[in-house]
Amino acid sequence: MLKVLKAGFYTSVQDSGRFYYRNKGVPVSGVMDEMSVFKVNSLLENEVSSAVLEITMTGPTLVFEEETYMALGGAKMSATLNNLPIQNYKVYQIQIGDILSFGKLEKGYRSYLGVKNGFISGSVLGSRSFYKPITRENRLKDNDVVPFAFNNLFEPKISEIKVDSFLDESKIEVSKGPEFDLLNDKQLEELFSKTFSVAHENNRMAYQIQELISPHQLSMLTSATLPGTVQLTPAGKLIVLMKDGQTTGGYPRVMQLTDKAICVLAQKKGGDVIKFKLV
Repeated sequence: MLKVLKAGFYTSVQDSGRFYYRNKGVPVSGVMDEMSVFKVNSLLENEVSSAVLEITMTGPTLVFEEETYMALGGAKMSATLNNLPIQNYKVYQIQIGDILSFGKLEKGYRSYLGVKNGFISGSVLGSRSFYKPITRENRLKDNDVVPFAFNNLFEPKISEIKVDSFLDESKIEVSKGPEFDLLNDKQLEELFSKTFSVAHENNRMAYQIQELISPHQLSMLTSATLPGTVQLTPAGKLIVLMKDGQTTGGYPRVMQLTDKAICVLAQKKGGDVIKFKLV
């Protein structure tokens, strides 16, 4: 059991996602940065779909009420275990009463906490991922508890890994969206030559881009969207749908982020700069 002493800005339980319900309007949800979580779960020899805590911008203070092993990945948030600094992508043995806390956000935007065998909060429609319209909560609060099941026979085969961090990467790789060919030459030039910045209106549903491109008067029927779909509003604003994004939309879908690009963008905060690259 893990108890939340202070919840931080936005801490939630997330796994690999909630599938097969998009035709009923239910988003995939799940972790925003799959690449970092894959490494954390691999270190702990967990299933790929094991649930973790997704920690955004400001970290929580947590106390372990059972023994386990843990690892962190993703953003660097000056994490400490019993007031001693710890590092990402390293396995730590946890004793009852150990306190994990976070300080200054150093790099990135979302950190991930994994424990051996993953967190086992309630499952809804085949996923433990928080998504308020269908789960009781969208984030953890002070004094919440999150259960986990620990195997006392576990001994980690690898204690740490060195990773090529993409937290400084600004290149966002995209493929053509269904309405890409409706863009004119000026709009295309703007998309792939300009440096853009993430607007402060960003969350698990969507990332808005601060700078505009040339407006349009295109119209289309409401159509299917995915995590990573880039919509273009008539005013020229770009909106990138993320893991909790809606399943349909009426704006032209001009680009689609690659899986890696979703992870890269998920580690950006308001004001960070990006550039789109067509692949």
